[in-house]
Amino acid sequence: MATVEKMPMLAIGHEKLTEQLRTLKAERPLIVDAIEEARAHGDLSENAEYHAAKERQGQVEATIADLEDKLSRAQVIDPTTLSGDKIVFGATVTLLDEDDKPVKYQIVGQAEADAKLGMISYNSPLGRALIGKQVGEDVEFTVPAGEKYYYIEKIEFI
Repeated sequence: MATVEKMPMLAIGHEKLTEQLRTLKAERPLIVDAIEEARAHGDLSENAEYHAAKERQGQVEATIADLEDKLSRAQVIDPTTLSGDKIVFGATVTLLDEDDKPVKYQIVGQAEADAKLGMISYNSPLGRALIGKQVGEDVEFTVPAGEKYYYIEKIEFI
């Protein structure tokens, strides 16, 4: 019997996915109305509105299924309940780059990752390199642009 892989995420990521799901489910009746209206225009073979509405319906249904799957496997983690001296999911890490410039990242789930906001996935190259490391360690990992190096300055659970 196959086991279902849990999907770790923060509460904010869970709420974001739930809101997306709510929005898409609210769009369903509008799409059905658009299909019905386009059908009323006659010949479906050359009816662009009909084909566009059917395509949108397919996209929405696929996204709904994906979101429902992620939410059903969600394991919501509150980083403030964590502690320790190693980097784990939910930890906020202050790193020093090669020029001793500090950068701060929080290790999050794939669904909520946004590097511009300082939230990196535990599955990203940097996320994988950081998990299990401690303050004072160096981290080396590969990105498309080449090798990157960081020094771990601080680990917080906030």
